Amino acid sequence: MPKNSNIRSVLIIGSGPIVIGQACEFDYAGSQAARSIREEGIEVSLINSNPATIMTDPINADHVYLLPLEKKSIVEILKKHQEMGRPIDAVLPTMGGQTALNLAIDCDKAGIWKKYNVQIIGVDIKAIETTEDREKFRLLMLELGAGVCKGRTARSFLEGKEIAQEIGFPLVIRPSFTLGGTGGGFVNRPEDFDKALTAGLHASPVHEVLVEQSVMGWKEYELELLRDNNGNFIIICSIENFDPMGIHTGDSITVAPAMTLPDTLYQKMRDLAIRVMSGIGQFAGGCNIQFSVNPQTDDIIVIEVNPRVSRSSALASKATGYPIAKIAAKMSVGYNLDELINPITGTTSAFFEPAIDYVIVKVPRWNFDKFPGADRSLGLQMKSVGETMGIGRNFQEALQKACQSLEIRRNGLGADGHELTDRAALTESLQHPSWNRLFHIYDAFKAGMSFRTIQQLTKIDPWFLHQIEELIELEREIQKYDLDDIPPELLRTAKQKGYADRQLAHLLQVKESKIYNYRQEHNIRRVYKCVDTCAAEFEAKTPYYYSTFNNQLPITNDRPEPVSDLPGNESIRSNRKKVVVLGSGPNRIGQGIEFDYSCVHGVLAAKEAGYETIMINCNPETVSTDPDIADKLYFEPVFWEHVHAIIMHEQPEGVIVQLGGQTALKMAEKLTRYGIKIIGTSWEALDLAEDRGHFSEMLKTLDIPYPKFGTVRESEGALELSRELGFPLLVRPSYVLGGQNMKIVINENELEQHVMKILEDIPDNNILLDHFLENAIEAEADAICDGEDVYIIGIMEHIEPAGIHSGDSYAVLPTFDLSENVIRQIEEHTKKIAVALKTVGLINIQFAIKNEVVYIIEANPRASRTVPFICKAYQEPYVNYATKVMLGDKKVKDFDFKPVKKGYAIKIPVFSFSKFPNVNKELGPEMKSTGEGIYFIDDLTDDYFQKVYSERNLYLSR
Repeated sequence: MPKNSNIRSVLIIGSGPIVIGQACEFDYAGSQAARSIREEGIEVSLINSNPATIMTDPINADHVYLLPLEKKSIVEILKKHQEMGRPIDAVLPTMGGQTALNLAIDCDKAGIWKKYNVQIIGVDIKAIETTEDREKFRLLMLELGAGVCKGRTARSFLEGKEIAQEIGFPLVIRPSFTLGGTGGGFVNRPEDFDKALTAGLHASPVHEVLVEQSVMGWKEYELELLRDNNGNFIIICSIENFDPMGIHTGDSITVAPAMTLPDTLYQKMRDLAIRVMSGIGQFAGGCNIQFSVNPQTDDIIVIEVNPRVSRSSALASKATGYPIAKIAAKMSVGYNLDELINPITGTTSAFFEPAIDYVIVKVPRWNFDKFPGADRSLGLQMKSVGETMGIGRNFQEALQKACQSLEIRRNGLGADGHELTDRAALTESLQHPSWNRLFHIYDAFKAGMSFRTIQQLTKIDPWFLHQIEELIELEREIQKYDLDDIPPELLRTAKQKGYADRQLAHLLQVKESKIYNYRQEHNIRRVYKCVDTCAAEFEAKTPYYYSTFNNQLPITNDRPEPVSDLPGNESIRSNRKKVVVLGSGPNRIGQGIEFDYSCVHGVLAAKEAGYETIMINCNPETVSTDPDIADKLYFEPVFWEHVHAIIMHEQPEGVIVQLGGQTALKMAEKLTRYGIKIIGTSWEALDLAEDRGHFSEMLKTLDIPYPKFGTVRESEGALELSRELGFPLLVRPSYVLGGQNMKIVINENELEQHVMKILEDIPDNNILLDHFLENAIEAEADAICDGEDVYIIGIMEHIEPAGIHSGDSYAVLPTFDLSENVIRQIEEHTKKIAVALKTVGLINIQFAIKNEVVYIIEANPRASRTVPFICKAYQEPYVNYATKVMLGDKKVKDFDFKPVKKGYAIKIPVFSFSKFPNVNKELGPEMKSTGEGIYFIDDLTDDYFQKVYSERNLYLSR
């Protein structure tokens, strides 16, 4: 069936602010869907309250509504479009996660879609209700002949107790209609049941839970499917969870394609998936289905079905190169699979199943350090804040690359001196999984724990454990040699298994540069392979690459030829002038989707300025790693060795580091040392802003006030300095993001304890002590500077007092009660600092205001968390302008700035404390929010503003 000609205007519902369990994978899906539907000449409107995402940018939709995701907002949009004479014909709710689906269902029940004659596309509401209502789902599975866990739905405490008695322990509680496993959990003992049942009934919006048998320790698999209106199915890919049942898939290490799934079982699973999908409803679009397999008997049971795009579909899209959300969106407006073209090849049909000749490993990224006292154990409730993906020719290479991408100061899976050796601690960790269990499996093998014990404790499939054990054996072999006498073939084998030069340097006790030089001499070099959806059967039009080491290179001392000429290499360097944009790696608290927004705009601006754009990033959830965005995408760790190899191959004019947060910024010094040009603000200026001593000297010469401060490296010096500065003190390490390890201390005892903690976490770091300005007002400004002229894009005032991290504060744009005198000081200081730092591009400066004096807290010459917020509020593409300034393509005075200033915009921090019930909701200098919303008000009499303002001191802690 071709496109439905009755659909002229579509509303896409987004997923709102990022919370644990629902992250930027929906930003990616929504952005793809909007572009895909617009290609069909259909008008796209979008509702989403998240200002940090590229999804809510005018480049994606015809109409963007930054409104709360509520029924009244939907009615407001539908009314407005009717009045415009361009009514909305259809709503697509499958691209915004559970939030969008729940809102669509609420509107359906309230008769809103019917009243405004809006068709729901891409999903069947009955199918959603069937998959979300645990009892309906269980009964349907039995009817379809699909295995399910024994169990029933309880709608009351008494009913839950009766079911538990029938099934026996251990069992699982799964609340209906919740996100990221909220309220669910395993109950192994009868004495723990009452509390878990009560929590589950409260967590479910309909107050019902499924009580069922536990299949903890069974194997877990997922299939990602697409189905069209004619009932045609394709399996996009199989995904295997490295971790067995018992850990939420969002917290599991996952592998694609499935590694330990025999073909007979896969075919059985595939048939079952198609039968289940046909049985739950007749909708066209993407779908994810999760299975559990008994490792002893191979019995298959269906765990759950998501009849929408999900976290797994973002991963499957990046893993295979098949753009699931894009094709699903086309099918939602009427097309069938056989009528569509695969966008990666540009020539073959979309009605085919991707073939991949490499391995994908996803490793989640957690942030437990932000929640002292949190339960760090992993279970049915998702707790990770982001994820990384590694691509390799084998599981070991992909696993090491995913670990190198995590940004947890590890150089891979191990071989870096951070091993745990305490046997009791290892046993505890293997039995009770937390964020570091993967590393502890490696450590256990290294410490000599038996294979049988490790397998019994973890229940992880023996194949995966053998892969890790093999790495330990390889390391022992390497350590028999020195660099002078190691066989080159052995080193090449290590590189093929994903070892970084840093890891090999650790094993051979030499400098990293020696390993690099040895590899160049012996022609052990990276080549780049294309992700093409068809295992190189057809030529790909989308330049999407990963690196590997192949066997085709002779080990020789001859002068190495360019990578483009190496056998097996598929990334050919063009003659165009090019620029590399470094991405921000996995999402975490303190560095989120706002940097993805900046990277995408940076890439698009560089394209407009005539550059070939090259993106390097390893986050499967983001728009920046969509192969459609940059001219070339390298899905590689933002890790020095990988970044350097790509730069050596591509020979760009320079590298943009100021759009990818601290991840990219950390590369600046090394790039400079290696003579690689940084586009925009120089490393020297970036370093000056980070080095508090030099920065304060600069402020002194500029006659700009700052809080009294000092720098120390040990606790004795800190105590001496505190007597000079006076309490309270703000204590923090240098070069940190998101206020990591920042604390306000009020006496010598607290000071000594915190300094010792910082030195334990980050040895050899400078520790800064600032006199803390109590009861000060905090404000911040973002600006664009070309080295001479400065344009301030926005000044925001925080509702909370100074002392709460800017990422956790409500920020109001423009300011709401600062005097003209204070605003004049902010403007003057911003301009002076930007020019003195020789800023070329963006800069963010934070201020504390006390007694009408404006003090400088810090300056960051890079894209900040607040830039996308200002862009959305003032409706101007400031990152685009700043990138053109960085490239020298434009000067500040070349732009005609016309911000739309009407009322006030409030940046609302959003927290995920519900995932950590034992943690106090207290806020201080260390950031804890996972996302943000935007809310517009006309004036300060607004009830919402008044409420927030009245609570401004409520959560301030130290």
